[in-house]
Amino acid sequence: MEDNYFKGRGAQIKSENRFLKSHYVTDHIEGLDEPLLENPHTQVFQENAKKIVNRVDSPDLGFGYSMNPYQGCEHGCIYCYARNTHEYYGFSAGLDFESKIVVKKNAARLLEQELLKPSWNAVPIMLSGNTDCYQPLEKKWGITRQLLKVMAQYRHPVSIISKNGLVVRDIDLLQDLAADNLVHVYISITTLNEELRRAMEPRTASGIKRLKTVEELAKANIPVGIMNAPIIPGLNHHEIPAILKAAADHGARNAGMTIVRLNGTIGNIFEDWLQKNFPDRFEKVWNQICSMHGGNVNDSQFGRRMRGDGNIADVIHQLFRSSKKKYFADKNMPAYDLTKFRKGGNLSLF
Repeated sequence: MEDNYFKGRGAQIKSENRFLKSHYVTDHIEGLDEPLLENPHTQVFQENAKKIVNRVDSPDLGFGYSMNPYQGCEHGCIYCYARNTHEYYGFSAGLDFESKIVVKKNAARLLEQELLKPSWNAVPIMLSGNTDCYQPLEKKWGITRQLLKVMAQYRHPVSIISKNGLVVRDIDLLQDLAADNLVHVYISITTLNEELRRAMEPRTASGIKRLKTVEELAKANIPVGIMNAPIIPGLNHHEIPAILKAAADHGARNAGMTIVRLNGTIGNIFEDWLQKNFPDRFEKVWNQICSMHGGNVNDSQFGRRMRGDGNIADVIHQLFRSSKKKYFADKNMPAYDLTKFRKGGNLSLF
């Protein structure tokens, strides 16, 4: 690994923003007196958002609405598809994505306003569909907890996905929602290999911590499942059986998966990371990712982009299906009870 590797960060470059006209480059590095890039400290930007509940039109996803209290994510997962959205804010999808975090401080108020609309009907909302709602900054800002309080107040269904153990802080609210079948929690578990996890997802909870989180939620009678995602051939695909077994043993009721896809700028960011961390298998991993997406590392076609195509993808799906059948045959998540929603509300929280 290079001496100037930024420890604790996933991306190692500040990628170009396709919306900006000017960029600084390192084409003539010998002319610089000091490094152009340094390991950045996390910066927080507060935003008074205009909207928090977003309609999701993708047929690949199992939810119709999402809300994201944070833009950018300090977890720094190298493969994260949300990196591209950071460019809309004028930032880079690389180092900026995990070090310049936008906090939507008025999120809970916006959610309540949405639920109070006469036209709104109860439908599960995903928290979060883009960046992790329990990333490290949540411990200080507590915006996710505020959103859950609104959900509990109006008895509205919510689905949560996270890879941070901080979710157990809100067990009191989750138990309240679970009592009326109003919540599903999914913990993302990509790998149980700590060396790989530290490189690929540098500021996330360890795999063991995530399994313990699953166990703690299950013991509290909160419906919990896992997402084994993304699957990256040559890096973590062989772990599928072990991850699903461990998740089932710790109380998970369901398991899902997606195939890695490297759309937009993420392809360059991941390629740089892969060369620096796994030079011995770079060609193998890169070519196998390409083989699942018609010769490219990216794919935008609905129905295929998150499943992949070809022999490698087929082998991965077969391994996942057989593992799920073995360890989750008698397990399932309860259906949401949409009748509990207090349409029109009763008492405002604000």
